[in-house]
Amino acid sequence: MLEFAVLGSGSSGNSALVRFGDTTLLIDAGLSARQLTTRLEKLGVDPDSLNAIVLTHEHGDHARGIDVFCRKRSIPIYATTHTAALVREGVTSPVTWRAFESGSSFTVGKVRFESFSVPHDAVDPVGFVIDGGGSRLGFLSDTGHVTRLILERLKGVDTLFTEANYDELLLQNDTKRPWATKQRISNRHGHLSNEQAAELVAAVVSERLQRVVLGHLSSDCNTAEIATRIISEKLVSQNRVDVPVECADRSEPLPFVPVNAAAPEPVVAMQDRDTPPPVSAQNRVAEPESPRWKRSQAPQPRRAPIIPDEPLTQTEWAF
Repeated sequence: MLEFAVLGSGSSGNSALVRFGDTTLLIDAGLSARQLTTRLEKLGVDPDSLNAIVLTHEHGDHARGIDVFCRKRSIPIYATTHTAALVREGVTSPVTWRAFESGSSFTVGKVRFESFSVPHDAVDPVGFVIDGGGSRLGFLSDTGHVTRLILERLKGVDTLFTEANYDELLLQNDTKRPWATKQRISNRHGHLSNEQAAELVAAVVSERLQRVVLGHLSSDCNTAEIATRIISEKLVSQNRVDVPVECADRSEPLPFVPVNAAAPEPVVAMQDRDTPPPVSAQNRVAEPESPRWKRSQAPQPRRAPIIPDEPLTQTEWAF
């Protein structure tokens, strides 16, 4: 089954992991090479076993570890054409770049990535819906506001990772940051507040959603307690008291957890209860896709659709 872990998330550095079968992938490499190695080993992952690194955008807290980490490792790096062009300027290691266009899909090993554009002050930032065996992980990092495109792409995921960067009151009262920096953080190409993240969760929640992981929390203008409470209260208002909310830490990894714990394991039919059939290419059973299972709970009230029925222009759709 598809599994998800977070090596670290915050303004000091961001990196996460997805694993499906023998495919293990790093999403962003914003920690130092030493920290990437140490935290991978804490999770029982050999750094040399990674199949690829996939980037959301070029900012240092998402890409600074690439050069040193890849000096002795032949790990391909997937990034949009524009993101790759900027990151490679600071990379002297012989890296193999695999470029993709924002909005396209690609497969690495057994894992499929569906990319989508997000509003952030980077050259070509993207989010992902990551699919392995029918389990779906929504991955949304630095984002200034939630677009119609983001809502459409993230509906129906089993686990949602989203940034919840700041608490609006704490940011307003912060004395360390000048006004211009506060404006950059809170504008439409900056970062998501707790309230914006909560509205996102409410808009994309479905019967499939099992877990919400919050990332990129500000060390000065947010706390795990505040962020968790606000998102949990929003889930309660959607009759989803069963969905746990947790925060990724900047200094310690969040262990692997199945993206869809309710997905059934592959079952091989036994012709003879005492004698299993030989495993061959003909009788090997692939992992089934996750069913749209239902929880035993009261029916949820119908909500007005977030996505309008009328056609959208490209500008309206993306931003």
